[in-house]
Amino acid sequence: MNKIALIVGASGITGSNLAESLISKGWDTYGLARKPNTDIKELKPVAADLLDTESLRSALANVKPTHIYITTWMRNDTEAENIRVNSLMLRNLFAVLSEKNSVEHVALVTGLKHYLGPFEAYAKAGFLPETPLREEHPRLDLENFYYAQEDEVYAAAARDGFTWSIHRPHTVIGKAIGNAMNMGSTLAVYASICKETGRPFIWPGSAAQWNGISDVTDARVLAEHLIWASTTDAARNEAFNVVNGDVFRWSRLWIRLARYFNVEPVGWQGTIQPLVNEIANDADIWSNMATKYDLKVSELDRLATAWHTDLDLGRPIEVMTDMSKSRKLGFTVFQDTEETFYELFDSMRAEQLIP
Repeated sequence: MNKIALIVGASGITGSNLAESLISKGWDTYGLARKPNTDIKELKPVAADLLDTESLRSALANVKPTHIYITTWMRNDTEAENIRVNSLMLRNLFAVLSEKNSVEHVALVTGLKHYLGPFEAYAKAGFLPETPLREEHPRLDLENFYYAQEDEVYAAAARDGFTWSIHRPHTVIGKAIGNAMNMGSTLAVYASICKETGRPFIWPGSAAQWNGISDVTDARVLAEHLIWASTTDAARNEAFNVVNGDVFRWSRLWIRLARYFNVEPVGWQGTIQPLVNEIANDADIWSNMATKYDLKVSELDRLATAWHTDLDLGRPIEVMTDMSKSRKLGFTVFQDTEETFYELFDSMRAEQLIP
C-alpha cells in the first residue's frame, strides 16, 4: 500500500523540511495547518483548526493517512493552559482519524523540555538533570505539556492499534517564517542588524552555555529521523533524542558566526545580556533595512524570536544529548553543526530574508 503522510504543522521549521524529504522519497504528502504551506511543490494543503473537531473532520474527509507526523504546538500563558490546549488538539485529531482506521504510525516531535522542565520552571535549580540527556531519564515532577501530548499518543495507540515514536530534538535549526522557536533565523537577523548599525554581536546567554559543550538539531536531520523511526520495525514504540551528532562550544562558534557576518563578537562579560533587550527597539531599523535591501519580510518579529533564543542560551548548565539509542538501531545520519548555520544563512540570503 502507498505511504500517505499527514504532517500536522507543515508550515514550521520541522514540518516544512519533513514535507520536502517525504515528497522527495515519493510519499503522498498532506500538510495540515490553520494557514497551510503552499510554497512546497506537491505538498497537498489541508486547512483546519485542531481545536475544532468538525473543522478537522471536514478537512480530512477525503484523506486516509497511513503515517501521522505531529510537529506543531500552541503557546499559551501558563503551563496548565499549554496542557489543556495542546492535549485537546491531539485528542481531536486522533478522534477524527480513528474513524478512518488507516493510521499505521504516529510520530510526535517534542524536545528537551522533557528533561529541562516547562517554560515556567525551565532549567531551574532543583530540576537540573544529569547530562548528557538520555531517554531513560524519568519525567520531572512538574506539569509539562510534552508529557500530556505523549499520553494522548499512548492512549490513542492503545485504542486504535497504531505504533508510535517520540522525537526529542535539541534546538532545531532551519528556515521558517513566523516560527515561535527559531534560533538560527534570530541570530541571522541580529547579526545583520549589528552589521547595518555598527554594533557588536553580543553574546546574550550564560557562562555555562558560553563555556560548556552543546549540540543542536538540523531540521533536515530531524526529518530523516522521523521517516526512519516511522518505517523501521526496531524503532517503533520508542522515544528518541535526535541531534546532529557533533558537539561544540558557543565560545568558539559565536566568533565564527560573527566572522560570517563580518561583525565584532563580544563573548561572556560576567552577566547575561538578554537578546530581547538588545533588539527591543530594532523593529524600525529592520523595516528600513527591508526597504533598502528589498527583503521579503519587513516585520522583525516574524523572523526573530529573541525570547526563545534567550531561554536556550541562558541555561545555567551545559546541555548535550546522548543519541546512542538511535545509533544502535541503525540511524547514521550526521550533520556538521557549523555547516548547518552557514547553510541556513546562505539560504536566507538567497531568498532575500537577510541582506
